[in-house]
Amino acid sequence: MAEFCSAARQIMETQSKLSALLEGSDYVKVPSLGDLITGTITSTKGREVRIDVNGLTTGIVRGSELFAESSTYSNLTLGDKVEATVIDLENEMGEMELSFRYAGQKKSWEEITALQKSGEPVSVKVLDANKGGLLVRLMHVNGFLPVSQLAPENYPRVSGGKSMRVQVLDMNEADEKLIVSEKTIWESEQKSIISQINIGSQIDGTITALADFGAFVKFAPQTGSETSLEGLVHISEIAWQRIDHPKDLLKAGQDVKAEIIGIEGSKIFLSMKKLIEDPWSGVEKKYNVGDVVTGTILKINPFGFFVELDKDIHGLAHVSELSSSPVEDTRTLGTIGEVREFKIVSIEAKEHRLGLSIKALEAKGKAKPEAKEKEVEAEKAETPAEEAAPEAVVEEEKKEATEAPAKEATEEVAA
Repeated sequence: MAEFCSAARQIMETQSKLSALLEGSDYVKVPSLGDLITGTITSTKGREVRIDVNGLTTGIVRGSELFAESSTYSNLTLGDKVEATVIDLENEMGEMELSFRYAGQKKSWEEITALQKSGEPVSVKVLDANKGGLLVRLMHVNGFLPVSQLAPENYPRVSGGKSMRVQVLDMNEADEKLIVSEKTIWESEQKSIISQINIGSQIDGTITALADFGAFVKFAPQTGSETSLEGLVHISEIAWQRIDHPKDLLKAGQDVKAEIIGIEGSKIFLSMKKLIEDPWSGVEKKYNVGDVVTGTILKINPFGFFVELDKDIHGLAHVSELSSSPVEDTRTLGTIGEVREFKIVSIEAKEHRLGLSIKALEAKGKAKPEAKEKEVEAEKAETPAEEAAPEAVVEEEKKEATEAPAKEATEEVAA
């Protein structure tokens, strides 16, 4: 009986040790579906690679699962240690089905996660471009670079095939979402040298890109400096007159002068018009309220006409000043490029505003016959009584002429 108890105790201790070994050892851990395993290549034949999975089983990688863009899986030889993803625990031949492709993706996502945390710049390849931004490839994961995250020198469009330095802005492996930014690197580089410039300083630079809202200008913070900064000249700061698009006056590669008017973090704001004399400062020497001037219609909007009086001074003929009749469509009252007369109805030099009117000219034309009628009435009022009533005089003369013979005849009868 004692011997039986001793044997049972030994069996239980052995089982306990075995359980502990199974729970604590990775060596005997059986892989599950989706796991990333490490194994040793035992065979490479044609489009098949066999891997020893820790002595537990043999795995096979074949077909499309062989192909991964990672350089880790190129030029594999016997005895190499590789990583693969379990996609089937047992196939028709009793082997574990593995994938380099999924393993490469998983490894890429792990590296991308590390890049996001560190903020380290990385190179991506531009695959294609659409209206919203660029489709890029990082390792072998597809990502997106929004147009708002492009550096000024590449705004607003980059052609496919180009490589770019970016930072990982956002990622989600489960949703296969990867967002990168080139702009964050540009901003970081700007901040490191932006302390060398001051508001009010004048710069010489070169236009690198044009956008609807302005022009980007690259310039050296100091004369002879090898580093460069980039600033924005907003469309309203390009010239004193109104323009529809920066390309109307500027082009990429053009050398320009500008003044630094603002610094916000890594953003630099420039002005070109501040280096030019304001033509509106002397506008009242050229034009006065009430003047009838000739102008060219530059643009027609629902709210009126933009009119060029000269190369520096532009005015607005508001829709309410286009006609004395209700206006349904301003396009029926004028055409772009048309030259016609306007009357100046207001001048606000400080605000760079000049109001024009066509209606005032029409009113002036109608006023002429009315004034003539008033003059005639005034003349009548000033005419002497004898002149004002010629008919009464004639009647009196007729009466006297009729009464005279009658009087003579009466006198003869009496005699």
